[in-house]
Amino acid sequence: MLLRGVISLVLNAVALIAVAQIFDSFQLDGFGTALLASVILAILNMFVKPILVILTLPITVITFGLFLIVVNAIILMITQALIGPSFVIDGFGTAFIASIVISLISMILNSVVRDIRR
Repeated sequence: MLLRGVISLVLNAVALIAVAQIFDSFQLDGFGTALLASVILAILNMFVKPILVILTLPITVITFGLFLIVVNAIILMITQALIGPSFVIDGFGTAFIASIVISLISMILNSVVRDIRR
């Protein structure tokens, strides 16, 4: 169980690094910063995201869940603010697109690792 969580954090850090390679407006200082961002994202997703989801439930229902991408971008911007200058996202638009790409990359990486472990 603990190993699964550590693997998930590392895979999310890899996804963050991949996004930093794709977008010039998304910058990380290295793997350590990506791992720290992954840990902070996990904590925010546990405690802050549920509150944001409840607060935005009406618009989320109206948009058939697509507004959750905005919530993910907000969580990403909060993470960037907490880490400081070693993690920079140039604007909400970048955070929005990055949150989509991070989700896709993480989903693919987690699927590959899950298939390998079987």
